[in-house]
Amino acid sequence: MGEWYFEYEIQVNRPGLLGDIASLLGMLRVNIVSINGIDEDRRGMLLKAEKQESIERFMSIVSTMDNIHVTKFREPKVRDRLAVMHGKYITRDADEKNTFRFVRDELGILVDFMAELFKKEGNKLIGIRGMPRVGKTESVVAASVCANKKWIFLSSTMIKQTVRNQLIGDEFNQNNLFILDGAVTRRTTDERHQQLVREIMRLPATKVVEHPDLFVQHSEYKLEDFDYIIELRHHPDEVITYEIIEKNEMMSQNDQFGGFGGFNF
Repeated sequence: MGEWYFEYEIQVNRPGLLGDIASLLGMLRVNIVSINGIDEDRRGMLLKAEKQESIERFMSIVSTMDNIHVTKFREPKVRDRLAVMHGKYITRDADEKNTFRFVRDELGILVDFMAELFKKEGNKLIGIRGMPRVGKTESVVAASVCANKKWIFLSSTMIKQTVRNQLIGDEFNQNNLFILDGAVTRRTTDERHQQLVREIMRLPATKVVEHPDLFVQHSEYKLEDFDYIIELRHHPDEVITYEIIEKNEMMSQNDQFGGFGGFNF
């Protein structure tokens, strides 16, 4: 059974318009899996049909309707599924097509978006930008739970500074999700940690790098190597700067040397 994403823009919002479209789909034996309003004047549907002919007949009919304008009809993409689920499209950078932008009020759709990425098999490198305490790490962990993935921190400041220099048991499993903080990894002088990071980066698994811009400064990787870049802000106009991030990392290191946090294992 094939699946399609159908979206249309309402030209004349007359009573019974949605009912007419749903009735037409029913007569052609096309199932509506889910439906939602997209922004203010569009509707999106996930459709399923056993026969391609049914879909083709449906499209030939609705394309002649004066009250709607068909905007999308295709095999569903991740953004399409999320649009139907949440009623809005995630923001995509006009110039950098692999960069997606969210604000803190959109943590729900962000978690669902990352969970869909994590579910896909293969070697993926994902970067996430954002200021401290905006919810980056928490969102990655929540998405890992949704995707039924075990997550492994290589470096982090989620609770206190963590720097791993070895993995044990099944932690090297390529089905796991590996998370590292680019700011912490860049600053550490532990060569064992750096070697571990290099090994994991070669592993055909999904890796999530917080602060990817800092991570690439002292590594063989470039921003072009990332399959996806996610930006998370408190509000749309917030500027992501690394001055505060680097200052916080310096304070964390001072605390670590003073015996108040940070551990290696």
